[in-house]
Amino acid sequence: MNREIRIMVVDDEAAMRESLAGWLIKEGYRTSTAGSGPEALSLQKDCPSNLWLVDIKMPGMDGLELLRQVKIDWPQVLVIMITAYGSIESAVEAMKQGASDYLLKPFDPEHMLLIVEKLLKQQALLEENLLLKERLAEREGSLVENLVSSSPVMQPIFKLIEDVAPTDTPVLITGETGTGKELVARAIHARSPRAFGPFVTINCGAITESLLESELFGHERGAFTGAVKARRGRLEMAGGGTLFLDEVGEIPLKMQIDLLRVLEERTFQRVGGSLSLTSDFRLICATHQDLPKLIAAGRFRPDFYYRINVIAISIPALRDRPEDIQALAEHFLVRYSREMNKPVKSFTPETLRLLSAYSWPGNVRELKNVVERAVVICRSTVLGVPELVFLQPGKEEEPRGLTLQEVELDYLRRTIAASDGNISLAAKTLAIDRSTLIRKIKRYGLNKPSASA
Repeated sequence: MNREIRIMVVDDEAAMRESLAGWLIKEGYRTSTAGSGPEALSLQKDCPSNLWLVDIKMPGMDGLELLRQVKIDWPQVLVIMITAYGSIESAVEAMKQGASDYLLKPFDPEHMLLIVEKLLKQQALLEENLLLKERLAEREGSLVENLVSSSPVMQPIFKLIEDVAPTDTPVLITGETGTGKELVARAIHARSPRAFGPFVTINCGAITESLLESELFGHERGAFTGAVKARRGRLEMAGGGTLFLDEVGEIPLKMQIDLLRVLEERTFQRVGGSLSLTSDFRLICATHQDLPKLIAAGRFRPDFYYRINVIAISIPALRDRPEDIQALAEHFLVRYSREMNKPVKSFTPETLRLLSAYSWPGNVRELKNVVERAVVICRSTVLGVPELVFLQPGKEEEPRGLTLQEVELDYLRRTIAASDGNISLAAKTLAIDRSTLIRKIKRYGLNKPSASA
């Protein structure tokens, strides 16, 4: 038994107090005893107890009055009321006023111990649940904190997030690729009453039409070739939480009709099924496309558009809020330095000027990737211009999207070339051993250096 648990026994009869305390001590509990309500209240201030055993019939302050005071001063304390046989009405009244349970005299001490153990376990589970919720809130809060901005153009957006979050109103988030639309959606979810429910995402542009229907609505066993078992769709998975449809402009017209029906009737069927299902979810959509233009071109239904576009949030491009570039870069530097356990603390002034002068066609996502890659190859506590080997001002129109492997390959080539093909020197420059560098050379299929290496 947890020896940190302390139990208070309150009874005006000394023999009863000592008997109950003795049983509890045998089970490993620490105890305090009091002969009256005022004495118990005074003891609680100096030596708090987790659970109280209180006799209802006591002179002066009776058990019910003591219970009311305990629940005012220490609402988390568990209270078991003790009453004589035939006074069941008093026990019921005590339960109404917040007692956790009651015992009828005479009672078996083993029965008392079972009730005590049950209540303490219930309280432990409740505290664990609250702790998990707090940790989840902290995790979601960290996502919200990633909305780094001091730009005046972003402040109305932050205000709108706060206003719309407590509701279930559908939200449409628009903006260029990489501006942080999903981050805004997660911020809304995290600040909503659904925060402890699921946040289910689906990129509607990354899945074929046939698969998208199954992903959204789910399917029954045998609904199509390969459907060897029934599967829940995202609509079901989002029950009690938020469904985030990214790139909603890519949803086929027929499926827009199906989704519109779901939003209006709150019922749907799995692919290949006949049973009507329901799911309580909040819908948030996002797109980088101009949906009114798609409507004019006959590629997007106006009725579906009006249903999902109750509240519109438009995220500005990073080039339209250049004052955020340095703050975001420093935010990502701290994040990736910590994740990679590298002592990179800051940027050189030249690096910050270069970052601020760049137009960032890939927006915040591109900036995040640039900083991450730079931290990977940085060998100093200060990140300088040489680490931005993949950032080429004046060539923003060229396709980007280098992977970390491509960055590493480019850096290996340049380092080996600067070492005149001397593998030992290159390995020393890279701060890795020679055998590791040779393995990387073989992995990337680099030309084997000369024997002098």
